[in-house]
Amino acid sequence: MLSYRHAFHAGNHADVLKHLILVQLARHLGRKGKPFWVIDTHAGAGIYDLDAPYARKLAEYKGGIGRLWTRPDLPAPVADYVDLVRRLNPDGRLRKYPGSPLLALWTMRKQDRLRLFELHSSDARLLRENFRDAGKQVIIADTDGFAGLRALLPPPPRRAVALIDSSYEEKQDYGRVLQAIKDALARFPDGIYAVWYPRLTRLEASELPRRLKRLPVKGWLHAALSVREPAGDGFGMCGSGVVVLNPPWTLRDALADALPFLAEALREDAGAGFTLDQKTDELAALRAG
Repeated sequence: MLSYRHAFHAGNHADVLKHLILVQLARHLGRKGKPFWVIDTHAGAGIYDLDAPYARKLAEYKGGIGRLWTRPDLPAPVADYVDLVRRLNPDGRLRKYPGSPLLALWTMRKQDRLRLFELHSSDARLLRENFRDAGKQVIIADTDGFAGLRALLPPPPRRAVALIDSSYEEKQDYGRVLQAIKDALARFPDGIYAVWYPRLTRLEASELPRRLKRLPVKGWLHAALSVREPAGDGFGMCGSGVVVLNPPWTLRDALADALPFLAEALREDAGAGFTLDQKTDELAALRAG
């Protein structure tokens, strides 16, 4: 059953980590003149109203982007991300939050392309409305993102980052993510794949990053952020992580500055902390992108 709506969680600590990494990946690809694609398999609505009932119900943004909004001491990668959020809030009040599609679009050039997939009918409609003036640079499909990713690869410019951030509503989602990545690597082994996952007291959640690291790629980077201790009843997300397959060489340094800051800024209790580890063929990484 498809019931997940990201509007409940927009701008929370998981979005901060995921979107910070997405911005850094797109910035890296934009360093060269060659065009690139960004593919978002679970695009959501694209823009979220933080004053709307969905967002106000849990107000998760207050523990995420809200804690960064007025900080004067943001590390450069965090400041870059927050500045993009400010573009949607020109009066300085945090009222709207850009989802990954809009953040990606704002990091792209005219020659780059954005491919978005959203299966939820309500969010797909909102996504089309929010990008109605984007022109041919953006193509939206209200279909399964895993199948859509497979159909797009390899992309014509042979340079792309794919963001995969399933809701993981069901246990089967973990297996679907892993299989989607295996299929993608078979078609486009040099692509950059950023896989977000929740930190939960569930075996599948802890196993997914380990299984991704064992895939046949030239390297990986694992970044995770926890803001609190896991709940005693086993419910709730205490943090999240992103495994980047075929990461650019610039990413680790950016996150080495950002993650310690975020762990402190977003902490809710003594369980806050971060993980940053990497295994990369350095020569291959320098050639990539």
